[in-house]
Amino acid sequence: MQSMTGCGKGIAAADGLEVTVELKSVNHRFLDIACRLPRNIGFLDEPLRKLISASLKRGHVEAFISLKTDSQSTADIQLNPETAARYIAASKQLFDLGARGDLSVYELMQLEGVLVSQEHELDEDAVLALFLESCSEAIRQLTEMRGREGENLKADLSAHLDAIAGIREAIAQRAPCVVQDYRTRLQKRLDQILENPVDPIRLAQEVAIMADRCAIDEELSRLESHLRQFRAYLAAPDEVGKKLDFLTQEMNREANTIGSKANDAQIAQLVVELKSEIEKLREQVQNVE
Repeated sequence: MQSMTGCGKGIAAADGLEVTVELKSVNHRFLDIACRLPRNIGFLDEPLRKLISASLKRGHVEAFISLKTDSQSTADIQLNPETAARYIAASKQLFDLGARGDLSVYELMQLEGVLVSQEHELDEDAVLALFLESCSEAIRQLTEMRGREGENLKADLSAHLDAIAGIREAIAQRAPCVVQDYRTRLQKRLDQILENPVDPIRLAQEVAIMADRCAIDEELSRLESHLRQFRAYLAAPDEVGKKLDFLTQEMNREANTIGSKANDAQIAQLVVELKSEIEKLREQVQNVE
């Protein structure tokens, strides 16, 4: 089992180039990839998405790519003598008009157009090779972290399943007592109201009708089945988040039905605790891939 929460970072450098890939992921219904990279390495967008899609099935993934270059190896600084000459000529005219102060070399270099930086063409093959190396490392770290988080999730989910199973067992033990308690209460109330003894057959019929209405055996059986399936999915290596989410919805449905049919204060209290545990289970399931 894997969580959808994690991060990873990879760095690869060679020949004056350094490519850094950072990945961060959080829970999401599907696989959603958001890429952030400079325009000059936009060609890495497609291979990045392919690599992530090959390793992850669900989650919102933010990917950041940066490229550092050795300025001496990627750009030439060239002098534009014509522009510099025009600046010098203009400064002389200003001097003749009464301005004071010489134009230094440093000041001349700061003027627009005097020095021109000419970038070398980027070696895309070299950048791609470094990207593949750094991205593989980032994905490795991300999946390892998601795996560790998944193990923590599994332990937490198992604890909630144990709690749900315990509450279900308490409800199952209480359920047979509900009918007997109803029979006793009904007999007592009728004895208080009626002067003559109650017809035992009629009393048995009323109790049977009530027992049929508040029967929760099927709901308890389905809830137990959901718990078994849930535990089986916890041990599965595949993507199980959507299946677990569906099971938690079904558990909640059974809990609601038990609460509406049981007609018993003790079971009603147990159902409140049951739904609370199922909600905790549902919240944690949202982080499972």
